[in-house]
Amino acid sequence: MKMMVIGACLALAACAPKPQAWDKMDVMIPARDGVKLHTLIFIPKNAPEKLPFLIERSPYGFDNGRAERTLETRYKQLAADGYIFVLQDIRGRYGSEGQFVMQRPVRDRSDSKSIDEGTDTYDTIDWLLKNVPGNNGRAGLLGISYGGWLTAMALIEPHPALKAASEQASPADMFLGDDFHHNGAFRLSYGFEYVSRMETGKVQYIFNFDKFDTFDWYLSLGPLSAIDEKYFHGEKPTWTNFVNHPNYDSFWRGQAMNEVLTKTTVPNLNVAGWWDQEDYYGPMKIYQTLEKNDADHKNYLVVGPWRHGGWGGEGKNLGAIDFGGDQSLYFREKIEAPWFAYWLKDKGKLDEPEAMAFETGRNTWERYDAWPPKDGIENRKLYTAANGALTFDAPRDTSENAFDSYLSDPAHPVPYRHRPIPPTYSRDSGWTQWLVEDQRFVDQRVDVATWSSEPLKSDVVVSGDVVAHVFASTSGEDSDWIVKLIDVYPENDEKLPGYELMIADEVFRARFRNSFEKPERVEPDKIYEYPVDIHSADHAFQQGHRIMLQVQSTWFPLIDRNPQTWVENIYKAPASAYRAATQKIFRSAKYATYVELPVQTR
Repeated sequence: MKMMVIGACLALAACAPKPQAWDKMDVMIPARDGVKLHTLIFIPKNAPEKLPFLIERSPYGFDNGRAERTLETRYKQLAADGYIFVLQDIRGRYGSEGQFVMQRPVRDRSDSKSIDEGTDTYDTIDWLLKNVPGNNGRAGLLGISYGGWLTAMALIEPHPALKAASEQASPADMFLGDDFHHNGAFRLSYGFEYVSRMETGKVQYIFNFDKFDTFDWYLSLGPLSAIDEKYFHGEKPTWTNFVNHPNYDSFWRGQAMNEVLTKTTVPNLNVAGWWDQEDYYGPMKIYQTLEKNDADHKNYLVVGPWRHGGWGGEGKNLGAIDFGGDQSLYFREKIEAPWFAYWLKDKGKLDEPEAMAFETGRNTWERYDAWPPKDGIENRKLYTAANGALTFDAPRDTSENAFDSYLSDPAHPVPYRHRPIPPTYSRDSGWTQWLVEDQRFVDQRVDVATWSSEPLKSDVVVSGDVVAHVFASTSGEDSDWIVKLIDVYPENDEKLPGYELMIADEVFRARFRNSFEKPERVEPDKIYEYPVDIHSADHAFQQGHRIMLQVQSTWFPLIDRNPQTWVENIYKAPASAYRAATQKIFRSAKYATYVELPVQTR
């Protein structure tokens, strides 16, 4: 009967838990090398049973009431079930001793005294079990973004008491798909502003721009080589690493999760958001990597309609896009809370499918036996055609002039979102919502190629990985290809007439077409095929909507400007290397540009 009452409460907002009363401990937990880690421990008063630990480790601090607010908001549903919450500053940040190292590498296991973030977690759990009364001998671990990465690191050599984890929005590869690079293209504004924020001592710092529109600021800055000279002066280790490692070498591979975490003995709930502006690639890659060695079925995936970490707040909408209810609250109540209760408290049953995804467009949660789905999927090719058309009919044109072209000029780049573009960490910056901004602001630009289908006669539901095959040439010696898949709303839509909603997107740097380790000069005017993985989606293009494909070569200042001439290291390129180039996207029978869609047939 007790479980039935709890289940009923989860379905009703009126049953929201009352504020929790806690006994609070403020302690310094020793790691194996003697460094002490500042930790806040919240123990529920008058707990009727022994409780498991729920641990979050973070570089962002829990001072000034942030810890209490976190328990009252982000962990409200978990707190109602009863846990001992542990919130810890990682070494070198805020109250913790030691030196902070951005994404500290995995330790050398041949050295018993070596440390990494995983050993700090191990030592923390060990101390908690021995020193905090009223625990049941089990621990869970979770975190978002950097906290998600810390969670994943703890799975490499997990403590025996670690019985459940939830890696949420963790970066997996900082060169191929997460915060700092995508397919080798540098994420300029985020990389610059994050490094400025984090590598300033124990607390965070916000860089003071002298222009409100950072598009203007970054453009007036000039080439990347100006940044260290003007602002960092060799004092930011991460920026120095960017400059010294422009290709996918051992430095980047040594951090990549698919290299260091290939199997887990701890049940792990990977969480991602379709419009995560920072780390969508990461949780999907970690899930896919762990899935290859998951005979014991410990690896699960949830993807919802969220920005980066959006499941921790309100999830009724993202910008102008409505989701038909609070999908973040649904996740916390129906997925996350039951997950930890099952593994850490033996409560309830595990009703979690292999993968659970929110189907945007029709706003429904779908359950899958695999991700990407395998059953009921047909891969269909959607081709670019003359006069800006997009069609499922393969091209028959054999003409050498079957292409669309534009001039890409680094001096006049395409903004990645509506201007003005405020600093990333300013209040109301818009950074968290830019992926759902109406794309009509670039429709008529002469340096953006656009193709659109006719209004759909029936729904086209895309579930799985979306790959664009771009046949293109450039008059330059290098190029970026940015590909965007867009849902165009009907002009008579009551709420969003004509809205252009980006569903999937990605950038690909042409020099890495054959190898991310060894870049190669592009031969001017030669046609190459560029397969661009623009990531997975679970989206219904509804009847009456149109499907749009866009290709462009600048996306500023999100992505640094490609000089479009050959230089060994773009971080060191002089201003004279940046030159305009003519880009051609081909649509002939021989060179047919298309996007391959995994379309549901059921």
